[in-house]
Amino acid sequence: MTDPPLALSIVVPVFDEAGSIEELAGRLATVRALLPPSEAVLIDDGSTDGTTQILEELHRRDPWFQVVRLTRNFGQTAALAAGFDHARGEVVVTLDADLQNDPADIPRLLAKLDEGYDVVSGWRVDRKDRFVTRRIPSAVANRLVSWTTGVRLHDYGCTLKAYRREVVESLDLYGDAHRFLPALASAVGDRVAEVPVAHHPRRHGRSKYGLSRVWKVTLDLLALPFLLRFFDRPIRFFGTIGFAMGAAGGALLGWLAYLRLGAHRAIGNRPLLTAAVLLVVMSVQFITLGLLGELVIRSYYAGRGRRAYHVRRALVGCGAGEHSCAAAPRAIRLDEDAASSRSAPPVV
Repeated sequence: MTDPPLALSIVVPVFDEAGSIEELAGRLATVRALLPPSEAVLIDDGSTDGTTQILEELHRRDPWFQVVRLTRNFGQTAALAAGFDHARGEVVVTLDADLQNDPADIPRLLAKLDEGYDVVSGWRVDRKDRFVTRRIPSAVANRLVSWTTGVRLHDYGCTLKAYRREVVESLDLYGDAHRFLPALASAVGDRVAEVPVAHHPRRHGRSKYGLSRVWKVTLDLLALPFLLRFFDRPIRFFGTIGFAMGAAGGALLGWLAYLRLGAHRAIGNRPLLTAAVLLVVMSVQFITLGLLGELVIRSYYAGRGRRAYHVRRALVGCGAGEHSCAAAPRAIRLDEDAASSRSAPPVV
């Protein structure tokens, strides 16, 4: 028997954050009173500093804190994927465990989600990170991702985001894809918004990011346009390149044939002949690669029960005068009395 779905799941990937867990739990407990029925899913991504024991004790004290322990450190994307798999909420909110994201901003994300959006991303307007090693690379990456994907966000790197369940269920997470989740969701028609959120300086532990991630993001950006535009039709990408090379190689071979047969000139020692033959051969290779990609994609969709479309809503199965469909998706209602009495969160 499966557990009934909750209104909200808060997914928190955790890696070596022993000094932050207790304070994070206190902040989550404070905002919990303002939220609909919910749970917190803490993903221990192979911690080695005592975080595991703290999380297990936290779960024993309050089962609202669900804990999933991974066998080793798989990275933030894999930890988020594990959180999505174990979350039961109709809405999933993600945030970091280092206390730089503020759980008090969760109601703001949920309110924006209720305006009809499928993904709401946080924007750290007043970011409390090092300027050279964190803020400058992040600003450049955000502009490149926005330009590449067409989804204009100020802060792709902010972990504090809210997703509807159907969004996270349709996403396949691998590598470092967590940075591009709003763009991947937008590519299938999901509506994306952004709201300003608070950001605090790190007080415990050390950052897991630095300049070393710049080259990783650069490589991901090279693959992202292909994934967004040609994932389900690789023949159009590789075939276009192949036909262009074939046309160029054919034109060169035609010109060389005219020189040899019409003008009676020697062409055997011309570098242009080698270039023309290489272009034709590469044309065949690219088209063949596209055809192989088509076979792989068809196996992907057929073998995993996938579909080449995403349904936002289906008004089906209703009889004459009887409607089993809801008029609109259920809104995530907050505790208005608690919200009205809530004082402003302290600035760390």
